[in-house]
Amino acid sequence: MPQLLLATNNLHKAAELRAILGGCGWELLTPAEIGLALDVEESGGTYAENASLKALAFARASGLPALADDSGLEVDALGGEPGFRAARFAGPAATDEERRRLLLLRLQGVPRERRTARFRTVIAIGAPDGDVAFSEGVLEGRIAESERGDGGFGYDPIFELHESGRTLGELTSEEKNVVSHRALAAQGARRLLEDRLRAGAPA
Repeated sequence: MPQLLLATNNLHKAAELRAILGGCGWELLTPAEIGLALDVEESGGTYAENASLKALAFARASGLPALADDSGLEVDALGGEPGFRAARFAGPAATDEERRRLLLLRLQGVPRERRTARFRTVIAIGAPDGDVAFSEGVLEGRIAESERGDGGFGYDPIFELHESGRTLGELTSEEKNVVSHRALAAQGARRLLEDRLRAGAPA
């Protein structure tokens, strides 16, 4: 079975990707499992640039095709912020809880109908030779007025789904892996990976 490196050091993200991509015909590996220690600066100006930077860096360092994603939270009342800088919204050393607290503070007094937002994920699959392909997923919702649920990670406890009114933090991991932005992007990535297998060119 051909090997695919999940180009992330985030254990939560790696677990989600493994659950979503399971059975895709590739053996999914993490950097720790192959003894690779690599931290790539997200210096790009778009989701696609950041995802590509990570995927290609890990692919070249490992000699394996690598899958990376860049995700962000776009809040309409904040002009689309924090966007692809969501992980650095409250500073590079901030915790998930601190980032959520700052976002809720910035939205204090904003009525529910104006708290619309979306999660966006772009996945890049990079090869050691520099080839890269992309897939995107978008999940629409709104920012809740307070945290609810202890599932997921990042902004999940304050991101409310339009249909159910539940936050991503209130979903089980199985439920989240059907509807999330990362799941939607991964569905497209799965098709790209399956196409490579059918073409007989796994790398």
